[in-house]
Amino acid sequence: MKVKILVANRGEIALRVIRAIQELGHTAVAVFETPDNDALHIRAADEAVWLGDGPRCDYLNIDKVMAAARKVGATAIHPGYGFLAENPKFAKACEEAGLTFIGPKSEVIEQLGNKVIARQIMAEAGIPMVPGTPNLSAGEAGVREAVTFADRVGYPVMLKATSGGGGRGIRRIENQDELIASIPLARSEAKAAFNDDRVYLEKVVLKPKHVEVQIVADNFGNVVHLGTRDCSIQRRNQKLVEIAPSMIKDQAVLDKICETAVLAARASKYTNAGTVEFLLDKDLNFYFMEINTRIQVEHTVSEMITGIDIVRTQIKLALGKKMVFSQEDIRLRGHAVEMRINAEDPLNNFMPEGGKTVSVYRSPGGYGVRLDGFVYQGYKIPEVYDSLLVKLTVAGYSWNETVDRLRRCLTNFVIAGPKTTIPFYLNLVDEPDFRSGEFDTSYLDTHPELFTYKDKNSEVDKLAALIAEIHYRQENPYAV
Repeated sequence: MKVKILVANRGEIALRVIRAIQELGHTAVAVFETPDNDALHIRAADEAVWLGDGPRCDYLNIDKVMAAARKVGATAIHPGYGFLAENPKFAKACEEAGLTFIGPKSEVIEQLGNKVIARQIMAEAGIPMVPGTPNLSAGEAGVREAVTFADRVGYPVMLKATSGGGGRGIRRIENQDELIASIPLARSEAKAAFNDDRVYLEKVVLKPKHVEVQIVADNFGNVVHLGTRDCSIQRRNQKLVEIAPSMIKDQAVLDKICETAVLAARASKYTNAGTVEFLLDKDLNFYFMEINTRIQVEHTVSEMITGIDIVRTQIKLALGKKMVFSQEDIRLRGHAVEMRINAEDPLNNFMPEGGKTVSVYRSPGGYGVRLDGFVYQGYKIPEVYDSLLVKLTVAGYSWNETVDRLRRCLTNFVIAGPKTTIPFYLNLVDEPDFRSGEFDTSYLDTHPELFTYKDKNSEVDKLAALIAEIHYRQENPYAV
């Protein structure tokens, strides 16, 4: 039966979801704020609804999104990632309105979104976790609890917002004075970002690997994992490069991590697609971090090595279908890497480049290459949203083949106008530790030479790229 699905998001993930909806024969509805008037997801959708001037506030406005769904007669909503995707109140509003929320149940989102409750669920299931505290009490009592915990486990510790996510609401604390000073600041930031000022502490696992497992669960008790991903290469606790499967060479450890992820999904009564995240120490001991209750930015690498369309599967499961594959059907083939091509200046602490216009856009292609983006030539990058322009995902039979293909694609990529992460990535793909798969979350800090490249986005280079594009257009007048 054909249904109408509203996509409560923007950018590349809105496009990704719209395409999956249309492939299934359903009707896709986009929403947008004024800064996104020229966005591609509006053009790709079957219908589009303007939410308001924004910026961001209308994408985050549950009442406006629900009104848009009623206006077009939508019967389901896909939240994408970010914005309202992990907001239990949004999922609950959909449930109460009789709309299918394409994700887990609201109560599951609420429990897993509260990091302290999530830890309790995992502890009861026997899942290993980094030592941590409950939510700190208010006022001086909470400060005393924090100091006592840190003295017991030793510094550094991580101060986290209970409702945090996506790398936000996290502070690394090195000593007692810093801890005492940081708690009120962290509470204030958490209140502003998540409307929840609760915080807690965790012991820091020094130089860990960040490994996660993609899980999929239907409404009939079936839970399947799609292997591991390594997301250790990060800036400011946010991922830049994602690899599937993890580069850890001990297959027994990887198998145990995947089994634990399935156990975590069952313990939390999870349904639909989600991601169970772990930290691994130098001795390959692994610890539960959290479950992300949504599609992940990096889902592409899991799709490339398994052949499973995760977004398509999300939609079908939410509409009441059983999974058409079992764990025995899943085969991991080769390697895949995703790099986030962001409008940022890596030489200036990854400062965003919003407000600039993409004067030339030429993308790579070929065997094993996938692009998920929404940028085009002449696109003016809004200053008010995430800096992601396009995700480059490449796959190969071996790790070396994959990295060689990645280098070729980055070399062929031309984005003139804003500074991007492309030249930084070109440095990275030839770095020996990256080539050998030896990296952890401290990788950028321990490899300062990655930031010594010549900025290829100088005015001269931009002009050269523009002239090359003009010549190309003259020789290929019907090129798109």
